[in-house]
Amino acid sequence: MAKKVLVVDDEKLIVKGIRFSLEQDGMEVDCAYDGQEALDLATANNYDMILLDVMLPKLDGFEVCQNIREFSTVPIVMLTAKGDDMDKILGLEYGADDYITKPFNILEVKARIKAIMRRAALGQSVASDHSAEENVVENGDLVLDKSNRRLTILGTEYNLTSKEFDMLLLLVTNPRKVFSREDLLHTIWGSDYPGDERTVDVHVRRLREKIEPNPKEPKYVRTKWGVGYYYQ
Repeated sequence: MAKKVLVVDDEKLIVKGIRFSLEQDGMEVDCAYDGQEALDLATANNYDMILLDVMLPKLDGFEVCQNIREFSTVPIVMLTAKGDDMDKILGLEYGADDYITKPFNILEVKARIKAIMRRAALGQSVASDHSAEENVVENGDLVLDKSNRRLTILGTEYNLTSKEFDMLLLLVTNPRKVFSREDLLHTIWGSDYPGDERTVDVHVRRLREKIEPNPKEPKYVRTKWGVGYYYQ
């Protein structure tokens, strides 16, 4: 089945170029030119990936990303202005999985999309090779369902992004093992990921805000000062 991608940008020439290139690779592409249109399409359709510009009419990219994260864990890649670190950080804060800076090479965009889709497909393949029992990881208060990518804590379900889920799963399945920011970046995002270790810090902070009773005094995802993070 063809992969389905939503491309969102108010610059129609950029959308046209991306759409043409992705369709040449056999992908199905929907397009939106403002934030509200993007949100409506994301609500009505199941996408494998969303490319989302930051600067949009009606709703900006951050608002769209935040709203989508209320109901979906679809991978979201933000398109940001070149060198604007704040856009990158804010995108991650609002639940984006990755970012690409403008101006970009379409080959980079395609490579990033394919890498994320490969990781998602690999996760589904691994899940299908295991029994339902093996797909459920329980540790303390947490229950992670790998096949459905669901987290429940004391019976309450929490909506995590794909990267948040992957990071928590890695920590939970290696209790008390401390992972450096570099280790987490390479393991979760891949060794070819161009971002820096702040990406990890932002995702840990978002994860704590979702699952910790008191994010300032984390019970689950803890910090080993000067080293990294671990699950207790």
